[in-house]
Amino acid sequence: MLDKRVQQLMDFYRRVETERMQGLPLLNPALRVEAVGFRLADEDALVAEGVLITPWFMSLVRLPLAVEAHGGRVGRKRILPFGQEHFEFIGAHDPALGFHEACALFSPMGGFLHQDQARETAEAVLAQLRPAPMPAAAPTMARPVPARRAFLLGLRAGGAA
Repeated sequence: MLDKRVQQLMDFYRRVETERMQGLPLLNPALRVEAVGFRLADEDALVAEGVLITPWFMSLVRLPLAVEAHGGRVGRKRILPFGQEHFEFIGAHDPALGFHEACALFSPMGGFLHQDQARETAEAVLAQLRPAPMPAAAPTMARPVPARRAFLLGLRAGGAA
């Protein structure tokens, strides 16, 4: 379901680019629509989140896994978690895509020379927001349990009392 929804997101913004944005000077011709690092949200397994790159913006995006009605949330701002931080997201809706929320990172995108640079920036943002989990601490050595007789005689494991 995650891959399907992310593909729907990219398809929607590709249509926006070709049907609504063509000829506008803010489009960066070196860039294309791409979804980077989408995965299930840490706090909500029914929402995918990642970075969306387009020729006119780059945003953090929260996308419900099911197409949802807007429920009056279009244009509304909410502070929501994303990785280890909280950001202000703005609600958007399209009947084909459903409700989703975005937090702008860059707009317009004229400062990016090529798609690889935009993708590397998106990946760096995600690395900052989703740091790698710390390795589990090595188990501590448990103190040996003294034999029952030693315990009763007041002797500690490994030595005298």
